[in-house]
Amino acid sequence: MRFLRKLRPSNLIILSALPFIIYIFAASPDYRRSLAAILGIEHGASLLLPGFVLLLLAFASGLAALYWHRSRPQASLVLAGLNLVLSAWLAVTATALPFLASIVANSVDPFISDIVVRGETPRRLTETALAAVAQIAQHGFLTYALLSLAGFALTFSRASESLRRAAFWGLTALNGAGLLYLLLFAYLGFAAGLATSIRAAVLAYILAILLGLGWVMMLQLQLVRRSFYVFPAIAAFFVLGAAWQFLQPAIAYSLTGTLAGKVAVIQNTPRGLIEQVRFAQFPGAPQVDELPLKTFATAEAALKAVAQGQDVSAALVPATALEAGAATLWQTASLPDRNKTAGTAFAIAAVVTALLTFGGFLHHRHPLAIGAEFIIDTLRGIPMLVIVLYVGLPLSGAIKDGTGGFVDPPNLLRGIAAMALAYSAYLAEIFRAGLKAVPAGQIEAARSLGLSRWTTARLVIIPQAFRVIIPPLGNEFIAILKDTSLLSILSIRDITQRMREFQSASFLPFAPYNSAAVFYVLLTLAAASLITSIERKYDVKHR
Repeated sequence: MRFLRKLRPSNLIILSALPFIIYIFAASPDYRRSLAAILGIEHGASLLLPGFVLLLLAFASGLAALYWHRSRPQASLVLAGLNLVLSAWLAVTATALPFLASIVANSVDPFISDIVVRGETPRRLTETALAAVAQIAQHGFLTYALLSLAGFALTFSRASESLRRAAFWGLTALNGAGLLYLLLFAYLGFAAGLATSIRAAVLAYILAILLGLGWVMMLQLQLVRRSFYVFPAIAAFFVLGAAWQFLQPAIAYSLTGTLAGKVAVIQNTPRGLIEQVRFAQFPGAPQVDELPLKTFATAEAALKAVAQGQDVSAALVPATALEAGAATLWQTASLPDRNKTAGTAFAIAAVVTALLTFGGFLHHRHPLAIGAEFIIDTLRGIPMLVIVLYVGLPLSGAIKDGTGGFVDPPNLLRGIAAMALAYSAYLAEIFRAGLKAVPAGQIEAARSLGLSRWTTARLVIIPQAFRVIIPPLGNEFIAILKDTSLLSILSIRDITQRMREFQSASFLPFAPYNSAAVFYVLLTLAAASLITSIERKYDVKHR
């Protein structure tokens, strides 16, 4: 009865219905297939799970042994022994090899990499690559076992304090990094869809907290006199940058040939000129809706195609690539796109900085505080789906074009960044409300005792504000866990995307949707139970 009283009423209802849910999934082949597809269980997943469990237990037992080495020395010794046994088992056996091979195979591009077998799903390493991974894994696990043995020996010994502290933090970093990678980044072929949804929610939530804290810190900035000198100087710098970009020499382009066939254009031609040619918006253009285009890498290749009389009859190339006296249909000049983009970015930054400075002057507030307030209000006014689509498609594409393809984040990272940006506005308001809930007299008393701003925040403000914001923080985590379903719009293969794929392939009306709904309910209830336990732990007012 004590266990039942600790359960939330909603969890008790789900617990009562759990046998019926299990019976449905066990008795119905359609529900079993939909469950496997939605979870992302690949063929041969039973070979991957033992390696994951062993690694998880090894890293977790190592961290637990270090955490309890002072408060519970006997339990700490047992956990340290378990860590050493597991690390030795990993080093002398190949239990974790299938799991590690799956991670490596899914971390490369299967179309261009030589270490995976082409055309196989799920991905599989070649024999040579598998042997190399096996050798590296054996040496890595042996090194991990030796480091764990030496680290625990020093931690539990009577060596100098500095040596024991170095061993303690070294083992903590080693096991913590391994556990973090295993839970948040490693490919899990036995539950790829579930892992994608949970990881996207957790990473987006952490990033949203950091961004929200940043907005709140900006809101708390106090206006100082030098702000009215620094920000106008920054705005002037942006103006000079925009002027320098827009005053760069334009490049002359010529359209040569005839318009009987396709028009050749080359890479890095300004997009505006390409659109003018495509839609026949230049002087002397024929009365057509659109001209066919063909892209070439260089001007020489485009002119060669025109000279050889292929399906290309004209070319839009830099004027310097044409021979003297060559006939042209149209001549113009334009700035390169990189200069236009950079100049526009500098101009927008100059306008924004000037507006923030002017707003700070009018309202006697720091310009960055006004900027943070504008960001929060704007993000709260845009629907989540619009933010996901905007960040995931045009904004990421613009960053990729602006960096020449150097910065090209994957779709999952784009979705995480979009959700973190959207939720940071709501979290910022939660943090601000928590700070406002702390009585001003306590802060003044702490400052009168000589405590610094950081010490006051760490010992007085944050502990009290944290207890206030736990419920809304938990609510936002549950919301972000559910809103990961929106990432399917970016073709991220989470629970929702896999549900849609399976439903399209099987034409089942209810099984995929019911399975996904049950999973989201179980995930949110588990998160709610965790949040309730945290609230109960820090609810000191009712003790």
